[in-house]
Amino acid sequence: MTELRVWAPDGVPEVVPGDDLVTLLAAALDADAAAEPSHALADGDVLVVTSKVLSKAEGRVVAADDREQAITDETVRVVATREHPGGVTRIVENRLGLVMAAAGVDASNTPEGTVLLLPVDPDASARALRAGLQARHGVRLGVVVTDTAGRPWRQGVTDLAIGAAGVQVLDDLRGQLDSHGRPLTMTVAAVADELAGAAELVKGKAAGRPVAVVRGVGHLVTADDGPGARVLVRTGPDDMFHQGSAEAYAQGWKDALETGGR
Repeated sequence: MTELRVWAPDGVPEVVPGDDLVTLLAAALDADAAAEPSHALADGDVLVVTSKVLSKAEGRVVAADDREQAITDETVRVVATREHPGGVTRIVENRLGLVMAAAGVDASNTPEGTVLLLPVDPDASARALRAGLQARHGVRLGVVVTDTAGRPWRQGVTDLAIGAAGVQVLDDLRGQLDSHGRPLTMTVAAVADELAGAAELVKGKAAGRPVAVVRGVGHLVTADDGPGARVLVRTGPDDMFHQGSAEAYAQGWKDALETGGR
């Protein structure tokens, strides 16, 4: 029988710049284990941590009377824009290579007049958390750092992995046989994103539980830190939707003017 357990401990206080996040998370995890002994961290557990607490601890809170300027500053490439009664939504590629609305700039749950940027290097943040928590608890762990994003052609948002350490982020099933004996040729599962989504079911958006423990996926936890979540980003020739329709239309007009219609 295969079993997956996911829980999110209470007790993590409001994080401010300069906080030792390893100590804060460890205290919450230890208190949870004291109340429920089966929750004591074990080899193969994966800790899924929202990027917001990492950003706060790392001082990524910046003054910004105009959130739009902060989005512009974090933008590498505009993918698509859409006007609506509430303003303009920009889907952009940010400095981490992630394509998402507003470059991942967050104005919720931050002091008035400030916005929260994503961690500078979420994979490095995941490695630091993993090293500290493993040393403290003496077990082999995986760490996934998450953020919330929308998806093309799907309503709603979900959490996905933007940083990882000690976790196999992709499960390449190509070459294996399906239940009818046919070889799989395309299937590569984004297991780090699946872990992020599962953890969000117990963390919640406004419940004050920024970390969850996922148990039952020890086969995905690696001895070394691994390549991180950066390998999940589809770039270059593999990016089939490099531009939105309005941007592609504008580029077509620009190219036509520059070539004289040739």
